[in-house]
Amino acid sequence: MESFGFIRVAAASPRVKVADIQYNTSEIIALIDRADEDGVSLLVFPELSVTGYTCGDLFGSNLLIERAEAAVAAIRDHLRGKEVTVVVGAPVRYNDKLYNCAVVLRNGQVKGIVPKIYNPTYNEFYESRWFSTGADFLSGNVHNEGRFLDNGKDFVREGFCAEIVFAGSRCNISPNILFRIGDDATFAIEICEDLWTPLPPSSFHSVAGAQLIVNISASNEVLLKHTYRKNLVCEQSAHTLSGYIYCSSNYGESTQDLVFAGSSLIYENGTLMAEAERFTMDSTMILADLDVEKLTVLRQKQSSFYYVTPDGTRASTYAQMYSRVFVGKLPATDFRGRFYRYIEPHPFVPAGDPAEIKARSEEIISIQTLGLATRLEHVGAKTAVIGISGGLDSTLALLITAMAFDKLGWDRSRILGVSMPGLGTSRRTRGNADDLMDALGITSKVISVVPAVNQHFKDIGHDPSVMDTTYENAQARERTQILMDLSNQTGGIVVGTGDLSELALGWCTYNGDHMSMYGVNASVPKTLVRYLCSWIGETRFSDRARVGDRTVKDIIADIVATPISPELTPADENGNIAQLTEDLVGPYELNDFFLYHFFRFGCEPKKILFLAGKAFGDRYDGETLRKWLYNFFRRFFGQQFKRSCLPDGPKVGSVSLSPRGDWRMPSDAKWALFLNELNP
Repeated sequence: MESFGFIRVAAASPRVKVADIQYNTSEIIALIDRADEDGVSLLVFPELSVTGYTCGDLFGSNLLIERAEAAVAAIRDHLRGKEVTVVVGAPVRYNDKLYNCAVVLRNGQVKGIVPKIYNPTYNEFYESRWFSTGADFLSGNVHNEGRFLDNGKDFVREGFCAEIVFAGSRCNISPNILFRIGDDATFAIEICEDLWTPLPPSSFHSVAGAQLIVNISASNEVLLKHTYRKNLVCEQSAHTLSGYIYCSSNYGESTQDLVFAGSSLIYENGTLMAEAERFTMDSTMILADLDVEKLTVLRQKQSSFYYVTPDGTRASTYAQMYSRVFVGKLPATDFRGRFYRYIEPHPFVPAGDPAEIKARSEEIISIQTLGLATRLEHVGAKTAVIGISGGLDSTLALLITAMAFDKLGWDRSRILGVSMPGLGTSRRTRGNADDLMDALGITSKVISVVPAVNQHFKDIGHDPSVMDTTYENAQARERTQILMDLSNQTGGIVVGTGDLSELALGWCTYNGDHMSMYGVNASVPKTLVRYLCSWIGETRFSDRARVGDRTVKDIIADIVATPISPELTPADENGNIAQLTEDLVGPYELNDFFLYHFFRFGCEPKKILFLAGKAFGDRYDGETLRKWLYNFFRRFFGQQFKRSCLPDGPKVGSVSLSPRGDWRMPSDAKWALFLNELNP
């Protein structure tokens, strides 16, 4: 069963009874069985979950410590024959010192023990009264060389660690252990307060090779602490490019001074994947399918990730301080069935609460507007020349240009909008183009390309009844020539209208609409163009400027509702659009989805197909998705030469195909490797 680079993780926060080890063990075992049925690979329990965190001076009881070790042995034995890796919290005695530890268990074995480094001694926490610091193992004081046998294989300890026999198993004990599940998923552990320090251990764990960070915690609730805690986990997962599983103590801990509410969180690279309900009286368990493969690709792309000090010290220096343990193979989780992960079908379009949507939308249009304003002022442009078709792309370009002129304090009459009806222009788009220009108060000009194109057909000997590529591209190139010449004539620049989706698919005429003096939409994909047009109409021009009984908002709404078309072949007998772009290149929502996952995360075609099935399964069947994904890769590879010579344009998001920085691909790259993977 293929994993597609995913690993199923869970944070389980059981009801607890302080010092009632038998009860706590039974709760842990019950949650293990639930997780095992769900195909969980890595299951995490809270800090000191075997005993309860709030035992206080009872941690000085020999009976409590011995029974806790016996409980870990019972949990270990329960795991025989199971493929889930479990992390539980327990007190562990070593060299006559007591450590607050995470114990890693798998299939009847203790695989390693990680002690807490930073024991808090402030306010209500007095851990140093009972526990020693895991820093003991990093000082070299307890370091000992040698080998130990684990599951019939020889493992060499490579870092600052010691050997311990605990719960009947011999293993390593150290804060610096990397645990590997399967071939590619590696996790490391920090405990509660470790995360709250200026330099959390997980920062070093991540550069040493851990894509997943486990934090077993006992974090109490006070006003606003939960918000801070979420921000802390979010940011740590983001700047370590990791999956972060945070599991905190639940109902039943002593409320003598503190209240614990089971705050468990799972983040992936700064994105919240799952969050437990707090303040319940029941055990909770949250699950998420984390994309380890994606995290690996992101780290690979971020070359500075593996430099961990200003003097350029590389991660390899820290990697030498770690012991490595293989805990077992990756379980055969059925990701094609239930999937604990939301796949956004429109990854480029702002989502979230209204405030977040507004902020993201403002950010995008502000980047575009400032970029264009800077270029206009820098070159001393007297005008901005734009071809206005009545379609989405030229509408967004015109709106951004109008806002750039407003920002510069320039009169909008210096914007020259040119409507260039051709052999396939419909009444609807022509009317919308004219009305939009009038409503925005720009200078408009109408120049039909039909006479010039017909003359061109005569000059090159092309039969106009043959509506092939020559027929279509001649119109696009004639329009570009008009715009370029008008910009020379008026002392301006041509503002390009082509978008990111068209560049990805090569859906533009080379040296036609492919070319401009500033491509303001160059990194804006079609799904985002559609959204931004609507959003700008609603928020910036909703109650101003009108033509007859139509406001700018009304005009834009009709443009957004118009089928996408280059209008290069004749309209039908009723004057309606006959040439539909998405019938030829596929739905733009699919192409944008394919581009996002291919560009951002380097996903192979079969994984993109899997993700598309999760995102669009209720709208497109598998064969339809395969067909358009095949077409996407064929066009993406075949049209690279157009992207190798793009004009300047502002980068607004994480995906851009500029040949000067974001996408440097040879025009002669072969597509066979990618297309063959999609063959049935």
